[in-house]
Amino acid sequence: MPLVNFSDLEFSQIKDSIKDYLRANSNFTDYDFEGSNLSTIIDTLAYNTYITSYNANMVTNEVFIDSATLRENVVSLARNIGYVPRSKKAAYANVTFTVDASATTAVTVTLKAGSVMTSTSTQTNKSKNFIFSILNDITVPVNSSGQAVFSDIKICEGTYITQPYTVDGSNPNQKFILPNTGIDTGLLSVVVKDTKDSTVKKKFTLFDSLFDVNASTKAYFLQEIGNENYELLFGDGVFGEKLQDKNYIEASYIVTSGPSANSIERFKFIGNLESNNGDIISSKVSVISTEQKSIGGKNIESVASIKKYAPQIYASQNRAVTAADYEALIPKIYPEAESVSAFGGEDLTPPLFGKVFISIKPYNGIFLSSSIKENLQAAIKRYSVAGILTEIVDLKYLYIEADSEVYYDTNNAPSKTSVQDTVTKSVVRYADSIELNSFGARFKYSKFQNIIDNSSDAVTSNITNISVRRDMAAQLNTFAEYELCFGNRFHVKNHGHGAVYDGTLVGYNIKSSGFQVAGINGTVYLGDKATGDLTRGSLFLFRLNSPSEPIIVKQNIGTIDYKKGEIKLNPINIISTQVNRNTPLVEVSAAPYSNDVIGLQDLYLQLDVNNTTVDVIQDNIASGNDISGSNYIVSPSYTSNVLVRGTPVTTVPELSTTNIATTNPTSRLSTSTSSSSSSSSSSSSSGY
Repeated sequence: MPLVNFSDLEFSQIKDSIKDYLRANSNFTDYDFEGSNLSTIIDTLAYNTYITSYNANMVTNEVFIDSATLRENVVSLARNIGYVPRSKKAAYANVTFTVDASATTAVTVTLKAGSVMTSTSTQTNKSKNFIFSILNDITVPVNSSGQAVFSDIKICEGTYITQPYTVDGSNPNQKFILPNTGIDTGLLSVVVKDTKDSTVKKKFTLFDSLFDVNASTKAYFLQEIGNENYELLFGDGVFGEKLQDKNYIEASYIVTSGPSANSIERFKFIGNLESNNGDIISSKVSVISTEQKSIGGKNIESVASIKKYAPQIYASQNRAVTAADYEALIPKIYPEAESVSAFGGEDLTPPLFGKVFISIKPYNGIFLSSSIKENLQAAIKRYSVAGILTEIVDLKYLYIEADSEVYYDTNNAPSKTSVQDTVTKSVVRYADSIELNSFGARFKYSKFQNIIDNSSDAVTSNITNISVRRDMAAQLNTFAEYELCFGNRFHVKNHGHGAVYDGTLVGYNIKSSGFQVAGINGTVYLGDKATGDLTRGSLFLFRLNSPSEPIIVKQNIGTIDYKKGEIKLNPINIISTQVNRNTPLVEVSAAPYSNDVIGLQDLYLQLDVNNTTVDVIQDNIASGNDISGSNYIVSPSYTSNVLVRGTPVTTVPELSTTNIATTNPTSRLSTSTSSSSSSSSSSSSSGY
């Protein structure tokens, strides 16, 4: 009987196959006796076969980018399709200081390239001192008071290194490898001199493709090799200028610690200063003022990211036609992009054909500056197909708020507080995960409930209600139109069939924080009423006579599309808001039709832990204290009947000046008129 089963890969399976072979083809009888010499030989053969099959399987996996696990192999496969992984990024800060040069004859003072600052952070997680450097000399004039002011200079965390090479024309296989790991390639500077003693320097520029490269282009290329090192490549005289024998190369770069140097704001000067005469200035430097604490430090691109973007970049072939092409190319053009969403105008209502809208979430901050947008627009033109217009739009946050009632077994928990803390920590971890915090993300309701259930052995179940929120930035003291797009269908709670027994009012599917409008006294809120087939409705303003008694003060101020999740306000003059987070806001929330919430198009999905509540309830049935369930506490699976967001502000209506009808819990919406103040300029705004 020959060995025919070659699919057995486990040690025990291989050993059994050898035994079966000996049983059928041999006179040996002690192969099945574990203490025999032959049994030991069989074990050795099985182990050898097992290790060989494992190595063969791993080698096979490592030749495909999807299954490769070792970074050097993934990088090598990505290099074959022209993809260079992102390097480490140095944290940077902006500082200002003054040098007293009054005791010298200096006209200008130069801060020499290299190390200029060291951190003096006292934070426990920043006990290590970090060096901050500049890439080029900075020269400033000495003013009439004898002071040289270095204002708002950018310093980058890391050690400044210059690596020299001499071209050896007799060695056709010469390689120019940067020997350090942790290099920020975005700060790499390469200059070439004819010889080491030459004073004329030619600056070479990094190119990532052969577009616009000719025989005289002073270009260099970069590729990652093993152990996170990088190799410099130069032209061959056809694509890029060819280096000659004895040419002297100087590669200057910064070796950085990456994200561990973020959030540093205290610095000590350690730089070198020179006068225009070449004299060293040792004058005392003033107290260093930090204009911007250190931000932007990032680790080298992960293996998972390389696997994701390398095939996409290759598929785009350095041209942008589809939305996926833009999403793959933007991180290459703008490495500070944390998440990118691109969608065609044909997906909008009404459609805008021939346009592509791009929304970018940077690693640091919320919005892109106007200058960055302009630079990106210019860079994208190199890849865009003629006739397609691109527009970079600010991202819009879609917040998810959860209200969880968590039941727990008192026999498995030391205290109620411990269960609540454990569940809260699990929710926070999920809020920070890659499941959310990106364009196109999806909040998975069942997974969220499962995270709560599995956060502690004491948790027996949970009832969780979900709402979605957008924040509308108010343009104060001017008439403006507003539009809020949630990208998710709204739930119409009572379907317009009259008041239900629990006192829920007809309509009022959305909730807003309070604000004040010109011409209407008191704090008002947004309300809605479904019409027709319940897919659309109208908006109105109401005040509160009590937390449960609304008074409508103005009808038909806008429309709501429950199916599309869109709210549109007619021109309205908002003069103040209850909520202000660096800008006046009106928070608007609603219950989604589906508890699985998606981040559509330019909506950036986040779980707002500050507005997520976790209440813990004893499960007396599970603990055995109330087997019959007579005293079981029931939690509702539907949103509460609260009409507004935040603390309700009640206002007694001025009956002498305005005829306003009040509504009670069993009545339908009533109407009232209200005059508006004198008109102002009209503008349009949307939430963020």
